[in-house]
Amino acid sequence: MAQIVPLTMSEPVKIDARRVRDIVSELGESAAQNVIGIALEQLAVALQATDAALTAQDMAQAVAQADRLSRLAWQIGLLSLAGVAMDLGSCIERGDLAALSAVQARLMRVGNRSLTAIWDRAGSG
Repeated sequence: MAQIVPLTMSEPVKIDARRVRDIVSELGESAAQNVIGIALEQLAVALQATDAALTAQDMAQAVAQADRLSRLAWQIGLLSLAGVAMDLGSCIERGDLAALSAVQARLMRVGNRSLTAIWDRAGSG
């Protein structure tokens, strides 16, 4: 009898450390933590809104939210998250519904890991 082995989905998130350092040096540590905190809140809202739009099959809203998510992620150096959000928008625009579910799941995984990683990095100075 064949043995089934579950595969864990894990990939490293990419953060532009220089962008984070630039934010801290431009604003100071305390202000940078506040700005990054606000950005993380907006990213979390955009991530949830993207997921909700996809669940509701509102593809126009999903593309708009994925674009918003990508832009916010680039601004604070979350390269992996920005890239996956762009991939999601591309899948929808191309009508590649076969890939959409996988990219949606990847967006949620990378999104959650990215938010944690950037908060940990910002908090550690």
